[in-house]
Amino acid sequence: MTLPGVALLLTGLLFYLAGTVGLLRFPDVYSRLHAITKADNVGLGLLCLGIALLSSSWGIAALLALVWLLAIGAATVGCHLIARHSLLERQRGRRE
Repeated sequence: MTLPGVALLLTGLLFYLAGTVGLLRFPDVYSRLHAITKADNVGLGLLCLGIALLSSSWGIAALLALVWLLAIGAATVGCHLIARHSLLERQRGRRE
């Protein structure tokens, strides 16, 4: 095991922990979405980079990069849909 790979794994786990704490502690939907999407995307990137360093294989590193890019895209779309739904629900509540 290499020290930089392990350090990246631990740092990625800390980002996940920070995102989870933000999800549980922040007051509204938008703050929670910001915390969870930013922290989890960076956390996943650090985890993928750490695993790629530990694996010493270009094929595995390429697959991990693809996983990270797909997760960023999915998180972006999911975050947008949740925020839009929340905004529409807030606007409906004001009309009634």
